[in-house]
Amino acid sequence: MATPSEESPASWTNLPSWLLTQTANHAHRLVTEGFSAADARGYHYRLLATLAEFGPASQATLGRRSGIHLSDMVATINELAERDQVQRSPDPADRRRNIVSLTTAGKRQLRKLDKRLADAQGELLEPLSPEQRRHLTELLTLLLDHHSGAADSPGEE
Repeated sequence: MATPSEESPASWTNLPSWLLTQTANHAHRLVTEGFSAADARGYHYRLLATLAEFGPASQATLGRRSGIHLSDMVATINELAERDQVQRSPDPADRRRNIVSLTTAGKRQLRKLDKRLADAQGELLEPLSPEQRRHLTELLTLLLDHHSGAADSPGEE
């Protein structure tokens, strides 16, 4: 998306929604470029990070935890399995279901992607001080929680 010129009207260029969208576009580009340089995609990172944090799980559970739709989950698992970054094995409790686990190669790839992601965050937030970065993250979390209904979820305060 083109950046507005100096002639663009403040009536929309100063709107938080417009500023968030433009910043999100830059963030997406930086993260995508970083992952691409490591021969990966965002779904790869999300799946590997979910496995690293929660351990082996079924495809359905991984979909819920990672936010990856089940129709995309199979393709993502297939891509990572072809690279030996994840392993599928039959679930002992239900042989019709597979359990996906992280391999040593997957852990190595996740470390690479964590570094790429940290670099992208650093570049995106470069003009901000550490305190401003923390504050921005808090504000964005507050907005996201509000609009995704997390603040209204039972058991949440």
